[in-house]
Amino acid sequence: MRILLAAAGTPSRSGRRSAFVPIVTLYTQHLSLTLSQLAAITPTKHSITIVDENNGQRVDVTKDFDMTAISSFTKHVYRAYELADAFRAQGVTVVLGGYHPSALPEEAQQHADAVVIGEAEHTWLLVLNDIEQGSLKPLYRQEEPIDPAMIPPARRDASTKKITTDNIQATRGCPYRCEFCSVVKVEGYRFRARPIEAVIAELRQMKTKSFSFNDSSLTIDPGYSKDLFRAMRGLGKRFRCFGNINTLYHDEDLVRLSHEAGCQAWHIGFESVCQESLNDVKKANDIRLYQAGIKKIKQSGVGAKGLFMFGFDCDTPSIFADTYRMIRGWNLDSADFAILTPYPGTPLYQRLEQEGRIRTRDWSLYNLGNVVFTPKLMTPEELYTGWRCIANAFHSWPSLCRRMLRNDAHGIPGFIDKLFGNLWDKKILITEQGL
Repeated sequence: MRILLAAAGTPSRSGRRSAFVPIVTLYTQHLSLTLSQLAAITPTKHSITIVDENNGQRVDVTKDFDMTAISSFTKHVYRAYELADAFRAQGVTVVLGGYHPSALPEEAQQHADAVVIGEAEHTWLLVLNDIEQGSLKPLYRQEEPIDPAMIPPARRDASTKKITTDNIQATRGCPYRCEFCSVVKVEGYRFRARPIEAVIAELRQMKTKSFSFNDSSLTIDPGYSKDLFRAMRGLGKRFRCFGNINTLYHDEDLVRLSHEAGCQAWHIGFESVCQESLNDVKKANDIRLYQAGIKKIKQSGVGAKGLFMFGFDCDTPSIFADTYRMIRGWNLDSADFAILTPYPGTPLYQRLEQEGRIRTRDWSLYNLGNVVFTPKLMTPEELYTGWRCIANAFHSWPSLCRRMLRNDAHGIPGFIDKLFGNLWDKKILITEQGL
């Protein structure tokens, strides 16, 4: 079969253009890891084409394919449905999967011949076989977590786009139960780690020097991560990864080893500077460790990026000024700011739906930059305006220049990573969230 593997994307929400956006995009091209992993396990008798619309590509529905599999996040699902409907109108078999179809398979079924729920390493092969046998089922659900030894190294030769930065996954699943997290809808709560030798072998096959770990967190099992980082020393790679501030504060060896392995930055979900808000959504952070934890990370020669959300039930309109005042003294290299978003399938969505606080089910608005629910201690307008103010202030050109002028980027590679990290964040604000 001629198979198209596609990741749905969206055009700019704001219509604004900026001269630096295409430059940033050029130097931050990456490929959907999910699609690359599916391509890797597809029998060689099939021909594979990968198109990731989040890389500036667009799917051509006039191309001649026998079947297409489309992966989608919630914010992109209408584009996925548009593509699916267009292909089905031409008689092409369509399979939908990813976070949103896994959360709302009945909705996705209206646009597809089959929907894959959860991880796909086993079900994908069943789908292909059933298509060939003429016995395709409407739903394929992975009931048990995939054995981590079965997670394949990504296939990177099927894309029509040259990539400049890559992605890899060493672990799956997260045992923590943060109320807002959508990752577990696909990967589940059971933490699983790939054999280290398999990860190293895949890293050696990568043509790019720069990559990101797609793992939810590399601090869930510090012992595994330390062994992985030791094995990565000498590979000459530069990478970014996610981690928890509590662990990074207490485990200096983990941070040191990550630096020796080539870590350019830890991306840290601080989420809030209000301990009550963190406790309320079951986020295991201690705000007393924030500033000291960042200092330890930076002293080890590694950058620190902060991730923050606003709109928790304990948040009042003062949370924005409080957050900005605190983080200005933390020496963060970059930061992302988001409006709390109750993605379908999460405990947060279920709770807010039961409380009658979901304001819209227009999935295109579920992009972390819109208020889709009714906040508890502020108005929707106050939440949106406060988020815009802190995001614009932190990502303003003067603020960006001040961060770049600080002499703490640890060499040319660190400076470049810091620069493009900040420009990428600004690009997202302009092209997707309209700031």
